[in-house]
Amino acid sequence: MKTAVITGGAGGLGRALAQELQQRGWFTVLLDLDVTGLAVSDRQLPLACDLTDAEQLNAAVAHLLGVRPSVDLVIYNAGVTSLEAFAESSEPTLRKLFEVNFFSATALARALLHPVRAARGTHLAISSVAGFSPLYHRTAYAASKHAVQGFFASLRSEEAPHGVRCAIAAPSFVATNIGAAPMAGHGLARPGSATDGVDHMSPQDAAASILRGLDRGATMIPVGRVARLAWWINRLSPSLFQHLMERKIRKA
Repeated sequence: MKTAVITGGAGGLGRALAQELQQRGWFTVLLDLDVTGLAVSDRQLPLACDLTDAEQLNAAVAHLLGVRPSVDLVIYNAGVTSLEAFAESSEPTLRKLFEVNFFSATALARALLHPVRAARGTHLAISSVAGFSPLYHRTAYAASKHAVQGFFASLRSEEAPHGVRCAIAAPSFVATNIGAAPMAGHGLARPGSATDGVDHMSPQDAAASILRGLDRGATMIPVGRVARLAWWINRLSPSLFQHLMERKIRKA
C-alpha cells in the first residue's frame, strides 16, 4: 500500500485529496494544526502539527516514519492567504504568510527528502494561479506562491537523478471557506475565503483534476477552467492577463 503525506489535511482540499487517494488504495498521513474529527483507520493517520514549529514538525515526521517508513507522495497543501492591499498590510503578516506557505513546505521537503528518494516518489506542491501570475489584493500571497513554484520547479532538476518527480498544481478558486472570518492575528485568512473569486470549483473536483494531472505525468497542472485559461493567457501576453484580471477581480 502506497503512502501519501498531505499537509493541510483537515481542510477541504486536503481531505478531498485524501479521500481520492484512499479510494485508490493509498494510506494517507494528514498533517494539520487541528485534526479534530479525523479518525485513525487502516487508511488514515491524522497528526496534529504546527508546521512552522521545528520541534513539532520533526516529531510528526519521526512518528509518521515510524508507522510508514516508505513515503511515495508528499502533497504540500497547507497554506494561508492575505486579502489586503500592500499599503494596508504589515511586515509581520508578510513574514507569517511566508512561514506557513513557503518555509514550512521546504522544511518538510528536507525532512522527507531521503524517504521520498528511497520510494522514487513524488513531491506535489499545491500552488495557485497567483503562483504564476499577479493577483489583485494578494501581493504577499502571490509572492509566497511564486516562491513555492520556483523552489519545486528547481528541486525537480536536483531530484530527477534519484528517480523523484516534482509536480506543481495551480488551482484557481476552490470553494472551501468562502466568506469565512479572518484568522486571529497577523491579518491572515484561510484559503478559499475570498468573496471576489471567479468560477469556484468544489474541493472534490479540484482534487480529481490534480490527481488526473499527476497520473498523466504532468509537471505543471493548472486546475480548473479559469486556471487553464489564465495559464495560457499569461504565457502569451502577461499585459493582457493583468488587464483581464484587474477587470474581473478589482471590480468584484
